Amino acid sequence: MHRSRLSTLLIDTPTDQAAASAAFWSAALGVGAHPAPGEPQFTSLEGGFGGLVAAVQAVDDAPRYHLDVETDDVEAETARLLALGAVEVSRWLECRTLRVPGGQLLCVIPVHSDPETFAALAQTWP
Repeated sequence: MHRSRLSTLLIDTPTDQAAASAAFWSAALGVGAHPAPGEPQFTSLEGGFGGLVAAVQAVDDAPRYHLDVETDDVEAETARLLALGAVEVSRWLECRTLRVPGGQLLCVIPVHSDPETFAALAQTWP
């Protein structure tokens, strides 16, 4: 058995536009924008998301949105989502990037949230 939950909404933005994008989303949503410690490609959009993390991510690619699912077993969660029709497109560190039916991107990541938040919100899978 393993557990997982939708944890993160990422606004992927070309690197040269990331600061302007973060400023826009911060003002549009009325939340703070702060660089993520140790992860310079991320600007956290803090507050008002009910347990969901939101951030602007600087990327060397086209602008898009993508979701992260955090899990206590990356391999098992990836296998579960592949069985549902996703296709793995890349790996980075412990993360797996999947393209889901419909074409959107989804990353499977190790647990990043507070353990109490994860325990309260995660779904258990066989």
